[in-house]
Amino acid sequence: MNIEQTLRDIREFCREGKSRKVQAGLGTSQQRAAGDQTVFSVYKGVKSFDLCKKHNLLVTGGMDRFIRLWNPYVPGKPTGFLIGHCAPIFYLCISSEDGRIFSMSMDSIIKIWDIQDQSCLFTAHPKASLIRGELSACLYSPSVKAVYVAADSMALLPLRTRAQSLGHTVVSHKEPVLCSGYSEAFRQVVSCSEGSVVKVWDFDTGRQVFEFGGAHGVSAITCLTFDPKGRRLITGGRDGCLKVWNFNNGQCLKIFRKDHDSAEICDCTYFKVNRNMYIISVGWNRRIDIYFDSAEDHRHVQSPQPTWQDDLKSGHKEDIMSVAQCPPSLLASGSYDGEIILWNLVSGHVQCRFAAPLLPTHCDHSEDVDRSVMSLVFLRSRAQGVEFVSAAWLVSSGAQGYVHFWNVLNGGKVLASFEASRLKYQIAKLAVTEDESSLYAADQAGFIYVYDITSYALGPEKEAPKLMNYWRAHISSVTSLQIVEDGLVVLTSSTDCTVRLWTTDGEFIGTFGQAESWSIHTPSSWKHPTIPYEILIDPLSMPTLSIPERRTSTTSDVINSDDQTEAKDVKPNSASKPRYPPLHISDRDIEEEIKSLSYPSKQGKRLHHEIFKNTNKPPNHGGPKAYHTLKCFDIDDTSTVCKKPDLSLAAMDPFFSSVAEKGPAGSQ
Repeated sequence: MNIEQTLRDIREFCREGKSRKVQAGLGTSQQRAAGDQTVFSVYKGVKSFDLCKKHNLLVTGGMDRFIRLWNPYVPGKPTGFLIGHCAPIFYLCISSEDGRIFSMSMDSIIKIWDIQDQSCLFTAHPKASLIRGELSACLYSPSVKAVYVAADSMALLPLRTRAQSLGHTVVSHKEPVLCSGYSEAFRQVVSCSEGSVVKVWDFDTGRQVFEFGGAHGVSAITCLTFDPKGRRLITGGRDGCLKVWNFNNGQCLKIFRKDHDSAEICDCTYFKVNRNMYIISVGWNRRIDIYFDSAEDHRHVQSPQPTWQDDLKSGHKEDIMSVAQCPPSLLASGSYDGEIILWNLVSGHVQCRFAAPLLPTHCDHSEDVDRSVMSLVFLRSRAQGVEFVSAAWLVSSGAQGYVHFWNVLNGGKVLASFEASRLKYQIAKLAVTEDESSLYAADQAGFIYVYDITSYALGPEKEAPKLMNYWRAHISSVTSLQIVEDGLVVLTSSTDCTVRLWTTDGEFIGTFGQAESWSIHTPSSWKHPTIPYEILIDPLSMPTLSIPERRTSTTSDVINSDDQTEAKDVKPNSASKPRYPPLHISDRDIEEEIKSLSYPSKQGKRLHHEIFKNTNKPPNHGGPKAYHTLKCFDIDDTSTVCKKPDLSLAAMDPFFSSVAEKGPAGSQ
């Protein structure tokens, strides 16, 4: 709209009255300026549209049943058409995260389209979706990946992606695994998937023991924990409920939930204060919910304790992603905006709060950096020692693969930060060994890094701790990381639908659900030294060879054997580094790599000459070959002038003519 003209008309109306305004404006329509609008000409008009800035895409749909794809800056002609609906388009939505377009027509048919391929991926018919009556409204929710349809009744159509299994791929679940844990009491592993399925595995053999589905209805299970005895399972889901299970028979013992609150639960923990047992859950409601777990309370559905006043007044402003507790009375919670709050469990007061530091690499694009605190872990031995007052007690994951060490006393401050993920992927899970000498960090690319933190962050640190080992455990983000069996085995799960066991040295034991069973105490039954097939073929797993800065030539050592100066030893880097895509290799790089393939000079000089002492001797092939006995003869020069041929016998066969000529001569 032309704002200046509108304001001028309002002033004129107020000054001269309504009658003159009506007479002056009668029969006139105000045109919008040509520079203030962009017109997209669509045949038969538009009933629904959506705009996506990420893909620079505008989609329109209307009465002609076609979905048109537009470049917002090129209104003259659509860039593509999506044809498939048999009724006018009623609703359109672009899911930028998945690269999908959701459309719904007046005949209640929903279609899912791929933006890149511009092809239909899925069609949902109203009879199969139980949609009856005339459509009133439609909405796609990217948070729960579901389509809400309002007709005679409300319908919720969740989007479930079918796992594409390869011939060489072994999976533990049909859906992405969002959490897993180890029960020491039963020596069993419990894993939960996005499809609300709980599976129980035998830790010693990898065989499946039990399975039950629909644990949280159609909602995914996002987190789990065990009671102190390891005999009961507590799960949290996207439906906002905590449930206590007997996971050996699938019986739900208790349900903890807030009234009129279905916000997703992101993390939970179990702790004990004196003789009382409590379960803490955090999530999208941005509150610390505490549930009292008592064997004397026989109510099946229970509500949380009253919320702390400090939590209501000065709690988190964003969704809480992780929580960790340290006996006897410390609780840490991390939110999506990078804020960490330390709570006193007894009084409910905020002890200190701090935000993840912005590193120099983040300052240029701080708004685009994901600062969510995905994992927290306490160094409990330091928290209980008087000599570690000025040391770091808390470890948190940061943005772009960084890990931060915090001192939580006197207001809290960061003592050390280093880049734990070499590929700059965000750290998804953290774990420490029982003696807290090693820190395990798992990133969203599936790599696991092991750092030595025995004497790290006892004060301000500028250098990173020593990297002891690293390997790739999964091809996608790691969702759980736990060190079990007296610190000798690492349990991992991932969104690639697998749950796996590894040794602390990175040796692959096996995937839960594989055909062959293993014995945890028999290394010969492990999969090591092989690795999962999908990791082997993934581009991120390809190593790059490091070129030494100084090279020694074996030829020069042989020629200058009497020289008194010896070249310094060159220590090749035996550990391969993960490749960070994209990697461009030129012809010059290949030539330099070929030149660098020489024997290392750290072997003894005497041994070095023993290898090359027969280099100049003629080869012994076991006797002369055919080409050794060849003789050479001189070729006589002949005249280039040829005699004129006899054409008298041209009509005869040349073969017989030559015989006829030689016949009489021979007879003479």
